[in-house]
Amino acid sequence: MNREQKSQYVNNLKDVISNNPGILVYHYEGITVKDLEKLRSKMRESGGFLKITKNRITKIALKGSRAEKIEKFFQGPTAIACSKDPISLAKALVDFSKLNQKLKILGGLMDEKILEPNDVMHIATLPTLSEARAKIVGILATPAQKIASILLAPSLKIVNVLHAKNLKK
Repeated sequence: MNREQKSQYVNNLKDVISNNPGILVYHYEGITVKDLEKLRSKMRESGGFLKITKNRITKIALKGSRAEKIEKFFQGPTAIACSKDPISLAKALVDFSKLNQKLKILGGLMDEKILEPNDVMHIATLPTLSEARAKIVGILATPAQKIASILLAPSLKIVNVLHAKNLKK
């Protein structure tokens, strides 16, 4: 890679870092190319992507950005996973790490907060944005159903009383 290509690569990496609130760093040593492709496709499904980078170049891209704090994670064969939805990103990476023990999550960044591996595991248990929306809709729909049943209850009781009176006669 010549100097101009490196400069362009660093600028692209800076854009990736600045445009994604969720960034996770992991070791990929020992993972086969086939498994990495499976992980990449999982990431694409969740709206994220993977980037295997050179640590030195990544540290240059991190300088002066909001993600400069995660520089400490870049030692050894590292890669980054980025997404606009950090929860889906964490879920996909944690699920894959459970299937493939060679993938080791080192940490990451969510907005401005540095994440340690335990934080990433905890975030993976949270509901995604679409799951949270579905729960809220369910919560909002339940009172409407209860109100309808309460409003219909008196008329139903009257009908039951009249029906019972008719049966007595």
